[in-house]
Amino acid sequence: CERPFPHSPSIAIIQTLAFNNGKGFFMTNSVYKTTLNNNLTVVLKEMHHAPVASFMVWYRVGSRHEKPGITGISHWVEHMMFKGTPTFPNGTLDSMVSREGGFWNAFTWIDFTAYYETMPTSKIDLALQLEADRMVNTIMTPEEIESERTVIISERQMYENDPNFQLSEELTSVAFRVHPYHHEVIGDVADLTTMTRDDLYHHYRRHYVPNNAIVVAVGDFATDDMLRRIEAQFGHLPSGEPTNLVTRPEPPQKGERRVVVQGPGDTAYLTVAYRAPAAAHPDYLPLVLLNAAFAGGSSLGMFGGGGSNKSSRLYKALVNTELAASAYGSLTPTSDPFLYTINAVVQAGHTLSEVEAALDAELARLEKTPITEQELAKALKRAKAEFVLAGESITGQAQLLGMTEAVIGDYTWYETVLSRLNSITLDDIERVRATYLRPSQRTVGWYEPV
Repeated sequence: CERPFPHSPSIAIIQTLAFNNGKGFFMTNSVYKTTLNNNLTVVLKEMHHAPVASFMVWYRVGSRHEKPGITGISHWVEHMMFKGTPTFPNGTLDSMVSREGGFWNAFTWIDFTAYYETMPTSKIDLALQLEADRMVNTIMTPEEIESERTVIISERQMYENDPNFQLSEELTSVAFRVHPYHHEVIGDVADLTTMTRDDLYHHYRRHYVPNNAIVVAVGDFATDDMLRRIEAQFGHLPSGEPTNLVTRPEPPQKGERRVVVQGPGDTAYLTVAYRAPAAAHPDYLPLVLLNAAFAGGSSLGMFGGGGSNKSSRLYKALVNTELAASAYGSLTPTSDPFLYTINAVVQAGHTLSEVEAALDAELARLEKTPITEQELAKALKRAKAEFVLAGESITGQAQLLGMTEAVIGDYTWYETVLSRLNSITLDDIERVRATYLRPSQRTVGWYEPV
């Protein structure tokens, strides 16, 4: 997976303008949003700092849209999208983009799949052409399918050598018994060995349609001109059938769950995962600041850099005492309720029981001695700084706009997040602590080296 800083107003001002596509044209500050006649969502932002533009296509399909038997199919389709079309045969796309001074990539997550190119603005039409073409004309030959099957299974085997992956997979499958968040993005080996070309092509044709896609362009262009270019490439593509989400809400958790994973290595890992709200929920941002104050992370996006957390309560309790080599919190914006995790790498000479007991003691202290005004101010500063890092490039801006549009359905979440953070109080922090950091709502995972 792969940032100028956005102006963040205290109130999102939305203007409605007439435009010839008949769907309406919305503007918030320098960001423009419209919907084409085929229901393709378009989000544009002018940034004239350099003659560069980033173009992205986000599809509202990820591992949460998969059922047993086809887990990992969204990630596999992402791989196949690089295998070419009749217009852009396999092996030509990479050289065409790099020859023009650009770079491209893609990533699949639980809620979405995204593709992007960042290029000189004068060459960005190539990105529009290839993305519009592979939205409908990607070739999936049986030979390429079998070749990629080997690649993806090898990729999964590589992940399985990482204790963090092993622990995360087991813990998440225990935390989610019903909701499709329970399986890894890369999928289960049982499905990777049995999925067919028909399965992959059907998934592609079902989800890779304009009404299930978001086009984002950020960079050195005129909005009306870029919109015309996008409409010329994408406007004639058939809309497709409405997509149906796999909607199986997770039932309430009725007590603490635990999982122990044993595997090779000489290091033990602890993960404590609490139920967390979806990104659109009012409690999400207070939990972001609680994590920033207690553990040191910001958790506002998926693309920012992580700063130091050495002044956090968690670090002082686990790392300064030499119980753990590292300790951090993690909270990811998701469409449905997911997990807030606290993670620790056990220091040699200590045990998982010791580290978990120290964490529990620090969480008990957090209840008796809540976050202070000074800690909140520092957490707010840290969260803002990491958010700035996430959006300091043109590509980063496109990623944040696309992610919030894909996950939350409204890019203004990204534009107004800092002003909403400023309004969070100590009472809000204490409320989410009491609501979410409860033993009955957590799943504890141990990785024991053997």
